[in-house]
Amino acid sequence: MRAKKPRRSFLLSAVFWGALLYGFGFALFMVSLPRPSTAQTTAKADAIVALTGEGDRLTPAVQLLEQGGGKRLCITGVNKATSKRDLKALLHGGASFDCCADLGFAALDTRGNAEETAGWVRSHNYRSLVVVTAAYHMPRSLVEFGAQMPDVKLVPYPVAADEADASSWQNIKRLHGEYAKYLASVIRTSFDGFVGRA
Repeated sequence: MRAKKPRRSFLLSAVFWGALLYGFGFALFMVSLPRPSTAQTTAKADAIVALTGEGDRLTPAVQLLEQGGGKRLCITGVNKATSKRDLKALLHGGASFDCCADLGFAALDTRGNAEETAGWVRSHNYRSLVVVTAAYHMPRSLVEFGAQMPDVKLVPYPVAADEADASSWQNIKRLHGEYAKYLASVIRTSFDGFVGRA
């Protein structure tokens, strides 16, 4: 019985400090999220990538392309039933969209977005990239993109998520889910990097 008490005490202490550390990390994650860029915000790199998902992520990316923010635009994670003509009409694309927008249909998640974009970047020999995605999604995107393209300069262009009908609790729940995915990405990419160096 005596041997079990120290073990139980140790486990309770580990759970307490683990939960405290996790909660502190989550609070830090929330307060450090980038503020969404405004219509007046400019960004410039060799190319632009937009990750599909909730919120208006694609319109700002198209606007950046039309304004000369990059030579080409890659829209990654596009639904296979969507055509370039459909997107052009939806996003009010111009001449730059016709010549210089590429659609990627392979990606199913953020890691896939990074892998798909990395192949596209290598094929064009780009050295810098504007990354357009929702502000809350930017930290994980930069981790995944940085792991796939360590030699490419990443310029974040965060945009607002569609939160008009979301309650405060729904937003906290979404951010918590994103934080858990962010931690998983950090751990996995760090481990992969360690194994690669070893």
